[in-house]
Amino acid sequence: MIDTDAQTAYGIFWVAYVIAFVVFFFMMKTLFRFIPLYGLRTLLLVMLVAFLLTPVESPELAGWWIPAWLFGGYESILGDADDAGRAWLNLGIGGLVMLFVWILDMVRYRLTKR
Repeated sequence: MIDTDAQTAYGIFWVAYVIAFVVFFFMMKTLFRFIPLYGLRTLLLVMLVAFLLTPVESPELAGWWIPAWLFGGYESILGDADDAGRAWLNLGIGGLVMLFVWILDMVRYRLTKR
């Protein structure tokens, strides 16, 4: 059983991570505003979302999720290829889902631009 302090720390981590992501996302959106091509601008934002928000379940504690880039990088450095591969697979799946969302946005953009 997980103690209350660990659950509180887990919740605080995710709240801080989401707040930091929102601030970073709007900062990058403002920076990318100067890119003249709508498709490139939105593709960069989609890649940012997929990279930073894709989770992977912790092998140590069931039901606890970790950012895949963080876990995959850490496990790659430590040399645990199985866990790193799981994280990179989740990151790849998240990237494919966001690529599909980006393609749908490009279709919407082309249809409304006419």
